[in-house]
Amino acid sequence: MLHIYNTLSRAKEPLKTVEPGVVRMYVCGMTVYDFCHLGHARMLVSFDVVQRWLRASGYKVKYVRNITDIDDKIIRRAVQNGQRMSEVTSFFIDAMHADERALSVVPPDAEPRATEHVGDMLGIIGKLEENGLAYRSDDGDVNYAVREFPGYGKLSGKSLDDLRAGERVAVASGKRDPLDFVLWKAAKSEEPEESKWPSSYGVGRPGWHIECSAMSRALLGLPLDIHGGGPDLKFPHHENEIAQTEGAFGGSLASIWMHCGPLMVDSDKMSKSLGNFRTIRATISADAGLPDDQASYDANPREAEMLRFFIVRNHYRSQQNYAPDNLFDAQNALDRLYQTLHNVPPEAVEIDWDHPSAQAFRAAMNDDFNTSGAVAALFELSSAANRSGSAQTSGLMRALGGVLGLLQSDPATYLQSPTRYQPGAGTQTAFTTEQIEALINERALAKQARNFSQADQIRKTLQEGGIELEDKAGGVTQWRRV
Repeated sequence: MLHIYNTLSRAKEPLKTVEPGVVRMYVCGMTVYDFCHLGHARMLVSFDVVQRWLRASGYKVKYVRNITDIDDKIIRRAVQNGQRMSEVTSFFIDAMHADERALSVVPPDAEPRATEHVGDMLGIIGKLEENGLAYRSDDGDVNYAVREFPGYGKLSGKSLDDLRAGERVAVASGKRDPLDFVLWKAAKSEEPEESKWPSSYGVGRPGWHIECSAMSRALLGLPLDIHGGGPDLKFPHHENEIAQTEGAFGGSLASIWMHCGPLMVDSDKMSKSLGNFRTIRATISADAGLPDDQASYDANPREAEMLRFFIVRNHYRSQQNYAPDNLFDAQNALDRLYQTLHNVPPEAVEIDWDHPSAQAFRAAMNDDFNTSGAVAALFELSSAANRSGSAQTSGLMRALGGVLGLLQSDPATYLQSPTRYQPGAGTQTAFTTEQIEALINERALAKQARNFSQADQIRKTLQEGGIELEDKAGGVTQWRRV
């Protein structure tokens, strides 16, 4: 049985769904005002693996991941660029989808946008007001009265007294308590008309937290089986979602709460606010000089799969460190798996779950999606295939890799693709495929003419350029980039 770590209970729990055989999963997605960075990649890939394993385990999955397309940062970007908000959000939604395709992230079943559900948000705010949990302030905002909700802090483990320590209510604030948060923001004259909606509270726009309460309920109903997101959403966003949804409708918002771990740069979390981020496209683009105004791009397939592997080989809840050396190590490890597929061409097989390595893979994944254990099972199969030359063994490795979104490329094509993430990649001669094949032909002619010194020199030249040759029976020479 699948057990999942529940942030709410702080323990692993068996997955028990409201509807037998069906998992309703909601994950908080992107605020689309800029390009996605590697921390976002970790969230996207982690929950992609979750939905893949749920489906592989026989569940019908209803996966919803929202898009925040109304936000202060979006408004600011639109004003700075002299654009409409919808132009900004459309551009960065397209950019996000290009990143997802590059990383083999399967699209969610639904991808609602906040601007499509403002009516649902206003309905929840009305119920909160009826239940004594929302109030209108003098500045025109509508705020949530945190101290009126008894369960506030149960997800994050933060007490109200701890949260309040050291805070002071600003004289001009419309809030009764500094802990209260905004549900509806009154419109400001300098803000674009596109960011304003009419309501019984006056013209304005929704606060950030209310959107997910509205969209998750509208698309999936309550309670959710799984609610997920990045590590920084636990508080205040998810805490506030609980307060809103349970305050309005009672019951429980979600049975299991999942949060992936942070991607660190040295001792700090990768984030836009700290400026220590690296975008997905800068990491895997086939064009290192990719212009910032290009929403879509051609990803380097070898580097893109390396980035997915870099994320997958760590447990989703672990603190993962980003450093160039870690990408180099991930590239090297993934290359070894592909070299096995190249050396032992795999048969197309159905997964035999009685095979010891498949059992180890399944046990790892059923233990809170332990992908590091699952990847270890792939390397066991790789070693076995290299020893035995069994096409069935390499086929099982490839089939299990597919469950993680890995090892589905043609091995020769993969190994012949260039990559920046290898030792000395920056100093190697950048041979094109055509140049490599021409030199291999030249070497073959030199060998036929028994000019072995010339043949050896060509091999050496290619080696210095990061190209490894392998002579096969029948005079065939295979090559790969190392």
